[in-house]
Amino acid sequence: MRTITFFLLATSLSAQNAPYDVFPAADPPYYRVRYEAKQTGDLIFPVNYTIWIPPGVTSVRGVIVHQHGCGEGSCKSGLTGAFDLHWQALAKKHDCALLAPSYEQPEKADCQMWCDPRNGSGAAFQKCLVDLGAKSGHPELSKVPWALWGHSGGGHWAGGMILTHPDRVAAAWLRSGVPLLKANPDRSTIKTHTVPEDALKVPVMCNPGTKEGVTVKEGRFAGVWPANEEFFNAVRGKGGLVGVAVDPLTAHECGNQRYMAIAWLDACLSVRLPKNSGDPLNAMPTDGAWLSPLLGTEAVPAAKFTGDANKAVWLPNESVSKAWMHYVNDTAVPDTTPPPSPTNLRVNGNELAWDAEADLESGIASFIIERDGQVIGNVPEQPKNPFGRPIFQGLQYSDTPAMPLVKMTFTDMKAEEGKKHAYRVIAVNTAGLKSK
Repeated sequence: MRTITFFLLATSLSAQNAPYDVFPAADPPYYRVRYEAKQTGDLIFPVNYTIWIPPGVTSVRGVIVHQHGCGEGSCKSGLTGAFDLHWQALAKKHDCALLAPSYEQPEKADCQMWCDPRNGSGAAFQKCLVDLGAKSGHPELSKVPWALWGHSGGGHWAGGMILTHPDRVAAAWLRSGVPLLKANPDRSTIKTHTVPEDALKVPVMCNPGTKEGVTVKEGRFAGVWPANEEFFNAVRGKGGLVGVAVDPLTAHECGNQRYMAIAWLDACLSVRLPKNSGDPLNAMPTDGAWLSPLLGTEAVPAAKFTGDANKAVWLPNESVSKAWMHYVNDTAVPDTTPPPSPTNLRVNGNELAWDAEADLESGIASFIIERDGQVIGNVPEQPKNPFGRPIFQGLQYSDTPAMPLVKMTFTDMKAEEGKKHAYRVIAVNTAGLKSK
């Protein structure tokens, strides 16, 4: 029997939840709310929502949601999602908030009890926007559109939100998880969805790993691709704006998908978000679309595509299509621009601290520390990421920063006492480019 990670069933929910109380402090511009089980209605799990609002934003234009997958480890990883510098760069560009839920699901509990938004998580999500709006002084949070990213069960959740609230979703990226549209005896506990007409207007990207049933047909994740293919055919067959980007290197881990997902969401948000908070979403333009055969690696302008357009991968424009062709080949989405320079360097004795924003295209890999024009260190010394490109903050399984959060600090152990030194900090993005 083929199964997917978010199809975790339990015979009992009597076990105590493992602690979900180890997370970064939520001081402004971060805000947090937590609801106990059943506090928001039907949701049977406690849930913790953390949001980041770009400093200086007068009115928030949208909410980018980074939704973890199923299982206790993935749920805990959601506690750092709002602190991700790379996703913050996308949010800041569009005057959006960055929201990361953390459902407190016991390890063997039924994931469907939160990853299907009809089981209470959709209502809890909308309540948190009201409450976080009150805490942050941004009541418009409850009315603005959503850009959704979800991994595994989080993809199931994000897809469910498209199908139940298509008028609120600006775009959605579904990594290794989609909502179920047809009944399946192997997945009898999962309720099916229908595809409303308005959902066809929402740009969606399905993003399975190649080892999840595309090239590897057996194993724990082999059912991911058949579910994605079913969802794609159903939506695209009706003219929906849906694409597929198969990760050529991975199974269920997120790999390097963020370098494509952020570029794709950036393109969608650039045209979909209304100028004024609370206004309806703009229609996604289709005149510049590119198409590719399903599971193909080459895309062309729609006018030059010779196959059946309603069976073809839909891509919004030329620049996204060119990045997509790199991604589905080897995930090496190119970047030719340097990252932003670090700011606000402070020196206290031999302790250095600074601030930095991530490169929108390539994030932050590390920082180079110079003293008197000579390199004296790197932060971190060896950037790590078991799932993709080495990255400054590290990454957990559901594509969120590692805990505890790494700090932008450096101690110069060889500074000469009584001597003045000149220090410089240089940012390096994951494409290897250095800041000015």
